[in-house]
Amino acid sequence: MTLKVAHFHLKSNDPAKTAEWWVENLGAKIPAEHQHGNSCRMDLHGIPFNVTPFFERQTRLQKYGLEHVCLSTDDIDNLVNKLEANGARLMEKSLIPSGDLKGRPAFFFETPEGVWLEIIPVPWP
Repeated sequence: MTLKVAHFHLKSNDPAKTAEWWVENLGAKIPAEHQHGNSCRMDLHGIPFNVTPFFERQTRLQKYGLEHVCLSTDDIDNLVNKLEANGARLMEKSLIPSGDLKGRPAFFFETPEGVWLEIIPVPWP
């Protein structure tokens, strides 16, 4: 069996504002053909990422969701500062307990829409 990520999906009461935050802070791209009224499909560095409002036709309860999105960067200090300056709330800073990044920092933010975002450094060279 082969699996591939089709997309991540974020529901928002203001999808345009939410998408703008992901574009400005994390470099997401929104191709023109992927803008559909009050919804869009972004490319978050190769990850398909949808942002839409709630749909009236959707009847299932969506109480549980993705725990967090983790991104790695080669410029962690600048990205952390940018996120804090643009409204992401730092929820936790910890040291990675094991693996290739053991002892390196991990930052957990809550974005303005309530999505948890983990930022870690790229692996050791």
